[in-house]
Amino acid sequence: MDLLWQFLLGLLPIIWLIIALTAIKLPGYIACSTSILFAAGVAIFYKTMPVVDTATAALDGVLNALWPILLVIIAALFVYNLSLKTGGMETIKKMLSGVSEDRRILALIIGFGFGFFMEGMAGFGTAVAIPAGILVAMGFDALPTVLALLIVNAAPTAFGSVGVPTVTLASVTGLSELTLSSNTIIIEALLMFLSPFIMVCVIGKGVKALKGIWHIVLISSLAMLIPEFVFGHFVGPQLPDIIGSIICMVVTVVLALATRKRPVPEEYRMSRPEGEEKVKTGEAVKAWSPFILIALLLVITSSLLPFINGPLSSIKTTVNIFTGDSSKTLSFAWINTPGIWIIISGIVGGLIQGMKFIEIVKTFFQTIGKNWKTIITICSVLATAKIMQFSGMTMDVAETLVAVTGKYFPFLSPIVGTIGAFVTGSGTSTCVLFGPMQASTAEAIGMSPEWLAAANSLGAGIGKMISPSNVAIGAVAAGLAGKENKIIGKAFKYVVIFVVISGLLCFFMPKIFNL
Repeated sequence: MDLLWQFLLGLLPIIWLIIALTAIKLPGYIACSTSILFAAGVAIFYKTMPVVDTATAALDGVLNALWPILLVIIAALFVYNLSLKTGGMETIKKMLSGVSEDRRILALIIGFGFGFFMEGMAGFGTAVAIPAGILVAMGFDALPTVLALLIVNAAPTAFGSVGVPTVTLASVTGLSELTLSSNTIIIEALLMFLSPFIMVCVIGKGVKALKGIWHIVLISSLAMLIPEFVFGHFVGPQLPDIIGSIICMVVTVVLALATRKRPVPEEYRMSRPEGEEKVKTGEAVKAWSPFILIALLLVITSSLLPFINGPLSSIKTTVNIFTGDSSKTLSFAWINTPGIWIIISGIVGGLIQGMKFIEIVKTFFQTIGKNWKTIITICSVLATAKIMQFSGMTMDVAETLVAVTGKYFPFLSPIVGTIGAFVTGSGTSTCVLFGPMQASTAEAIGMSPEWLAAANSLGAGIGKMISPSNVAIGAVAAGLAGKENKIIGKAFKYVVIFVVISGLLCFFMPKIFNL
């Protein structure tokens, strides 16, 4: 009974979030901000944590959220908003839609390649909303298109928003960022490889859709997976989605152009409007300039070039915010952090596209203003998580799970992440809420904490398939507002299949490959 009481109290903030978001249907920023009160109440009255320590634990979380997590998110959305205002995004859409008459290949380029790119650059629903808007505008059936995009988006979540979920996971668990990135790409590789095949089958309404193009799907999948694996395993979480998607789009476009004279089955053919002008090279370079700059700057300042990365990374401040333990410090990298490079790329890209500097600045502050709820939500989630972690609540939950499931917990590890993303709609929030618990549980059963933390990230991507907030974004973009439940119903079977596969991978891969 004591164990059950310990478990329930340890999870009380999460239980409140589930009730608040699903039953009471409170807005996310209100539900998350009030969860701090539940965490603080348990910490102070049950765990006997001093009030000052509880307050500074929450402050530690808020500051960690603002820099570098929210910096990256706001920066990525800022660049996207600039591209909308300059017309660059319309140019990109026109370029992508003019490559092939085959709907299946266009789905690969826009849904898979460009979808991963938007996840890597911005995340937060853009990987579903933007491709959905493009494909539906081109005549694709709305419901299967949104479903396919939700399925594909399960794979790149951990490396989305320039790696924010994994960077955050490393921050809240104290684990190695590179080791987490490596473990994540290993455990996600199979689902990432399969996702374009599933997407084509869903959009094409059956396995028959692979006939005649299965080799293109295979090459496109490998063109994404191999760079993702190399950068995720050897460099870190910031670049896999971005580099992988760029290579995938280039390879798939080349294949599309090389095979465009082949006959396309009538049911998959889509003709381009007559008289539509092709995008000129100069226009294309201008439209892509912010994203090209982002990719270049992130590569140049990454660990691939230590003579640049080292000096820039040393410009930082390390402080002790939490008063309860002097070893729990926060580091703020003032220059070599992705958010800074993304903002610089956005400003330069906006100027290249002919935007006035004052309009660029105005767009930046408009981006902050429009996303104030997101800022409150993420600050609240980090504050809650830090209170739970520093007070020992996370460890209490882990101890109970070990006592109940023992060595079989890895089967359930991805499900935990799936539930978290279903509730929060965010891979980052799920990593914050359950990452420390997964790591603590792993240590208790003698497993690698990085492995179960990576399994949590995998589960988070799967959970986003049926997260009401994520589904709503895709539904609105595709003109299906009000039909979210229908989309979730169709996606649920894929979630079950993915969760089962993930549980098996999580349990057996460490034994097979000695991870």
